Amino acid sequence: MSGEKNLEVLLKTMKPKHNVGEFVFCTTDHLEQINISQIIMSFQEEENITIIAKKEVADQLNLEYSFVASWITLTVHSALEAVGLTAAFSNALSENGISCNVVAAYYHDHIFIDVKDTEKAMNVLNAFSK
Repeated sequence: MSGEKNLEVLLKTMKPKHNVGEFVFCTTDHLEQINISQIIMSFQEEENITIIAKKEVADQLNLEYSFVASWITLTVHSALEAVGLTAAFSNALSENGISCNVVAAYYHDHIFIDVKDTEKAMNVLNAFSK
């Protein structure tokens, strides 16, 4: 099942969804000590393993973090080879003073933004469908 590639369709139908909670980026070199069901994502980097988890999970695991984020999912099934989607929404967020960290997964794009910018980011993203 392949995703949508047409940028115009992607932007008009991306339907951002705010996932309730606070999320953090952490690193660990002991992923085997963490229950995979407790984390949102893991990624092996050269320096260490990055994980994204709910803030309360990171606190329980005594993991350090410096950025507390809201998680927004673009619910449209975007193709991994689609061109321009990330650029379009990240530019719009940037023009509104909102930093974003993006994870492109198989079905959807996921945006992590500072919790203080949640409402503003949702307004910016929803404006694409108008």
